Amino acid sequence: MFLAQSSADVRLLASEETVFVNASSRPDPETAIPNLIRSLADDSKRLASDEVRLAKLELQDSARVAATGSIHIALAIAFGIVAAVALTVLAVTAISAALGRNYWAGALIVGAVEAMGGGVLLHRGLRIVKNPPSPLAASRESLKDTAAWAHHPARR
Repeated sequence: MFLAQSSADVRLLASEETVFVNASSRPDPETAIPNLIRSLADDSKRLASDEVRLAKLELQDSARVAATGSIHIALAIAFGIVAAVALTVLAVTAISAALGRNYWAGALIVGAVEAMGGGVLLHRGLRIVKNPPSPLAASRESLKDTAAWAHHPARR
């Protein structure tokens, strides 16, 4: 037994802790490892289900945003059509007034210009649709690189 002779000794005794290890309280490696593996499997399942839940929430949010954007685009197209009709009537009237009130000539000229513009846009659109860019090209290239890396461990 140690008796404190000064206040410094009392502080030293107070800060020291004695730890007794009971041999029977040590975990059995035979049962501890299966418990750890079971715990790891449970945590992995919970993590996977949390990831799936997060992906669903993100997908729902993306769908909501896409729906809102689609509605705005549809309304813009509707207003654009009304504006195009109004501008077409204005162009027909202006050209007809310049041609001595020959409305048939104004309508013919405006119609021909609009048809040519539509034909050019149709041609460009069909060309793009016939030769679309390769979908997921960057992802495919990345997967090829990963597969090559996995098949040839010496190059790592």
